[in-house]
Amino acid sequence: MRHGKKDNHLGRTASHRKAMLSNMASSLILHKRIETTLAKAKELRKFVEPLLTRAKEDSTHNRRIAFSYLKDKESTKELFGVVSDKIASRPGGYTRIIKLGNRLGDAAETALIELVDFNDALLLANADKPAKTRRSRRGGKKAEGAVEAAPVKKEDHPIVAETEAPAEEEAPKTEETPGETEKE
Repeated sequence: MRHGKKDNHLGRTASHRKAMLSNMASSLILHKRIETTLAKAKELRKFVEPLLTRAKEDSTHNRRIAFSYLKDKESTKELFGVVSDKIASRPGGYTRIIKLGNRLGDAAETALIELVDFNDALLLANADKPAKTRRSRRGGKKAEGAVEAAPVKKEDHPIVAETEAPAEEEAPKTEETPGETEKE
């Protein structure tokens, strides 16, 4: 029984799954983004994020552990060189999964998995936007020592002088006032 086992076995034996995830992780590190099925992308995220965390501290021990997972010298060098420099300040969440829709052949859900800090188009778009501030929907209580805003005076913000009277006042009055009656 598989009680409490969270890993998706992806319909493969343990050795096949381990080799496949190792190859996919190497490709992700070298190419910065790969297209695969959604299930494989979710498993790859669990496989590669601990390696990216280890890469932030460059030591012989961490390099050997990363190499034991990746089994590729070039991707290990790339991981501890280029990738670790970019992700040094990030506290986690190194990968992004973007759903692409269903594949034509077998209708499998496909996804793009990429390293977050290497998507230049998205980084440039986010750099242009101002930083978001959190706003509460409720007013909340003011602090006791807070200074209230000064009331706005008319002198501070002059209104354009009204040269014409409003249209309602110009119209001649046809109604009689209640106290007046016409004499015939």
